[in-house]
Amino acid sequence: MQFSKWHGLGNDFVIVEPEKNPGFDFRGSAEHLCDRHFGIGADGVVTVRPLGGSAFEMRIYNSDGTETEMCGNATRCVGLYIRKNRLAAGSEFELHTRGGIVRPKVLDNGSVRVDMGEPHLLRGEIPVAGDPASGAENLAIELPGRQFSAVGVSMGNPHAVIFVPDINAVELEKWGPQVECHALFPNKTNVEFVEVISDRMVRMRVWERGCGVTLACGTGSCATCVAGVVTGRTARCITVLLDGGELQIDYSLNDNHVYMTGPACEVFRGQYTETR
Repeated sequence: MQFSKWHGLGNDFVIVEPEKNPGFDFRGSAEHLCDRHFGIGADGVVTVRPLGGSAFEMRIYNSDGTETEMCGNATRCVGLYIRKNRLAAGSEFELHTRGGIVRPKVLDNGSVRVDMGEPHLLRGEIPVAGDPASGAENLAIELPGRQFSAVGVSMGNPHAVIFVPDINAVELEKWGPQVECHALFPNKTNVEFVEVISDRMVRMRVWERGCGVTLACGTGSCATCVAGVVTGRTARCITVLLDGGELQIDYSLNDNHVYMTGPACEVFRGQYTETR
């Protein structure tokens, strides 16, 4: 299997083209490929398949072998992967995912700006248990000895955004999996803990569904901006400080779309041979 290893702010992926690797079971091999001791090492495996013109299908398999609907950091990586490998003309592409269509544009400075589409805020759209037509901006999450108030947002995949006074006091590896699997979330959820530094800057740490702690989350950063606007905590244009770096998020008032801008980087290329 021919592959290319990429990362977006430390959130790393094995990118492959199925047409160049016929018959390979990417989903079934994702857990082994992502193993940092016995495999290539990554948070996920991403497949890129041409659909014609500037359109591509993007599929994302988490490090536990599950398939997720959307991934913002992977979207930036794939946009730059397409441009670098000249899989399509131009600098703007259309990626078809299980969570909808997103549009990365490679900028002149090498960063990637992605139109992530509209956020979804109703319980039935996220999804969150309860009345499907009601909002999810004040979710009471009961954990053993602790209670959180979360904002539910979907960016094509589910998120629970929890604002906290001190990000350094967050026990991410303990609380993250408990919130991910809470009964409120029938499809589980990604979990973002967020400290508001100012109305234009936040500090965020993430527990990703199917991956665990990651250094960055693009869709989580988008969901955080939306949650900040919905609750009156932030402006529509913010900088999100992550463990792996910074993302710029713009929740546009004009079209209600969320735009994410940040870097992507190819680490190495290689050939994987099944050894199990």
